[in-house]
Amino acid sequence: MSDILWPAGYVPGFTDNYCSNEVIVTGLTVQDLWPLLNNPLLWPSYYANSANARFYHGKGPQLALGDRFYFETFGFPVEAEVVEHVPPVAGQAARIAWHGWAGSTAEDRLDVHHAWLIEELSAGRVRILTQETQVGKPAQALAQAKPNPMINGHQDWLDGMVAAARQAMLAHQ
Repeated sequence: MSDILWPAGYVPGFTDNYCSNEVIVTGLTVQDLWPLLNNPLLWPSYYANSANARFYHGKGPQLALGDRFYFETFGFPVEAEVVEHVPPVAGQAARIAWHGWAGSTAEDRLDVHHAWLIEELSAGRVRILTQETQVGKPAQALAQAKPNPMINGHQDWLDGMVAAARQAMLAHQ
């Protein structure tokens, strides 16, 4: 199975907060799931913790390497830039990652690296992995919160994406 590719400064264990969520499902393909992840305008349709996505510089609605976009999540207004983008290709994991940031002072600045991979596994299975590292005082607070809002929120994102892909399949049958 594939691993997330971490840029310098965002390697898990060396940041203020880290979360990892994964599901492995049958009955779906990478191609069923990718459009739901690669279009931030669709996120609120299956993930209640995402809102008000918009693109800059006339880009979108599909993400691409270098695209700047904005969305709101976990109470943060997030500015983001796509730093990794590998659409589905047979035999390799589809990947997307963005650097996101919010705040402008030492007290409220939050920087994140949020990465995803979706890959075909044996026996008709698909793996969706999302991991995020965070740096800054808000990240330190999130790391101490119980229950962990990042783990729970990202699990909702994964579960919502799977449910939306299954609903789309049923609608096209």
